[in-house]
Amino acid sequence: MTAHLAALRGVVAVGGGTGLGRTLRALSFLGPRLTGVVATTDNGGSTGWIREQAGGIAWGDIRNCLNQVVDQQTLGSLLLEYRFVDAGELSGHSLGNLIMLALDQLSPRPLLAIDLIRELLEVELRLVPMCETGSHLAARYADGRPVRGELHLDAMTEVPTGVWLDPVVAATPEALQAVLGADLILFGPGSFMTSILPALLLPDFRAAVAASPAQRVLIGNLHPECGPVGLLDPAQLLRWTREVLGAQVFDTLLWPESRPVPVPEPDGIRVVIADVATPDQLRHDPQLLVGAIERCLGGC
Repeated sequence: MTAHLAALRGVVAVGGGTGLGRTLRALSFLGPRLTGVVATTDNGGSTGWIREQAGGIAWGDIRNCLNQVVDQQTLGSLLLEYRFVDAGELSGHSLGNLIMLALDQLSPRPLLAIDLIRELLEVELRLVPMCETGSHLAARYADGRPVRGELHLDAMTEVPTGVWLDPVVAATPEALQAVLGADLILFGPGSFMTSILPALLLPDFRAAVAASPAQRVLIGNLHPECGPVGLLDPAQLLRWTREVLGAQVFDTLLWPESRPVPVPEPDGIRVVIADVATPDQLRHDPQLLVGAIERCLGGC
């Protein structure tokens, strides 16, 4: 079932917490050949509060991915997911985010803090933040009005005419190395503008993706997402992405058969339609997703 995947030297999966976590869990059998590149621009909830207080990158999606790939619950994984109750200003905040902030302050770089948690949880796959310097998503309306911060981008009432990082920062060197050595790069599933797009807004990361020999697959969501890009059909989304980034990024679109099929194939991008949903249609089923990725690699 996994002959093509098993033969790959390296696989990179790009995205945010919940969707990327599902992809990483499905492919966790690849062990150290699998690298997750995680968006770090979130500014909402507990993550946003910590960024306001201490600056730096967003830890929430990284924590979420780590917990999704743990085989069995341990004290460490429970601590990462614990949220304070009846604790005044701490109520609702994630202990895991605070632990990762503390380890970051004790470490020369954020990546080393993540590696410490990986070792604690016995996670084999590599998890890399897209960057190690704090940055926020920014966009503009058609009339030129600027918007800054993921929460405000999600609340936009129209598709932005431009999206960028503020400030522009460098990608993590390990993310670039993983992409350049990969045979397959997966994007998503998840919120396109706030989970998948951020890493591609890093100029050096986008250049590495363009230079990589890997097949580049965008995994479609099971349902239209909330927010402005949810107004776009697949072909419109891919054209908009090309306008924003100045280049076509994806080779293949992996599309769930539970949604209306994109016809014709958008902008020459190959479309693979597959059953990838759990019975309740709420999330991607790991085994079905692996089978669908195999189809993408196998050319059928």
